[in-house]
Amino acid sequence: MSDMILESSGNVFTDLGFEPGEAAILQMRAKLMNDLRERIAASGMTQTEAAQRLGVGQSRVSDLMRGKWEKFSLEMLITLEARMGRQVTLEFAGAAV
Repeated sequence: MSDMILESSGNVFTDLGFEPGEAAILQMRAKLMNDLRERIAASGMTQTEAAQRLGVGQSRVSDLMRGKWEKFSLEMLITLEARMGRQVTLEFAGAAV
């Protein structure tokens, strides 16, 4: 086993070997899911109440709260954020061309 420590790229999915485009999407999905979970928990809503607010079934809220990221597309997570009253924006980072 190596004792070498590698510096992170800032995106765990890139560090795990995903292609840059896929890593960016996975990172966005992870951030949105985490935000939704935190907002639902902080609001004190039950999963049933959150499901009504989000316009989904309670089982979908359960999947969200359990971090089942593979069940949520980026588009769906943006839609859920909007239903929670939040607007998702996209920013570009990096060197200008």
